[in-house]
Amino acid sequence: MNPAEVVCETLSGDEQIPNNQKLPLLLYPKALDTSNGNLVSICQSLFITNGWQGSWQNGIFSYDHYHSMAHEVLGVCVGKVKVQFGGKKGIILPIASGDVVIIPAGVGHKNLGASPDLCVVGAYPPNQTPDICDDKTMANPDSRLKIIRNIAQTNLPLTDPVYGTNGPLLKYWQDSKKHTI
Repeated sequence: MNPAEVVCETLSGDEQIPNNQKLPLLLYPKALDTSNGNLVSICQSLFITNGWQGSWQNGIFSYDHYHSMAHEVLGVCVGKVKVQFGGKKGIILPIASGDVVIIPAGVGHKNLGASPDLCVVGAYPPNQTPDICDDKTMANPDSRLKIIRNIAQTNLPLTDPVYGTNGPLLKYWQDSKKHTI
């Protein structure tokens, strides 16, 4: 993959969705070869081979949600979907079969509309278990502090879920960590 093809977006938080001011959301357009048969199996195997775990197959929730204790990769295997990342003030990206999105801990995501055949495979870095937080979770001051702490303490993955030890994720996220306070 040509690094110029990677879409990289750092999203600011608000009172409902914290997002992640240190790590950018990454979109790898057409990262998966859609001509090779059962893309679900291929995608699951690819993520597992590259050290990501907890693989699942489904769609994307139609409400704002995020994970405070895990980064997440989504591979679109069939269909297309319009996703809002970062909450109401965030960005809207259309993603389709073959696209992969890597979502840092804390970044909100919501399905705004999908084709009826949508199938997404998701996974997480080792030793990261996703909690599901919604746009109301941060209303409680104690919860807010815990969420912000969880996001900051979520370890960087050691591998890119698509490209392994040489993937763009490592450069983008390690460079982001170096340049933030």
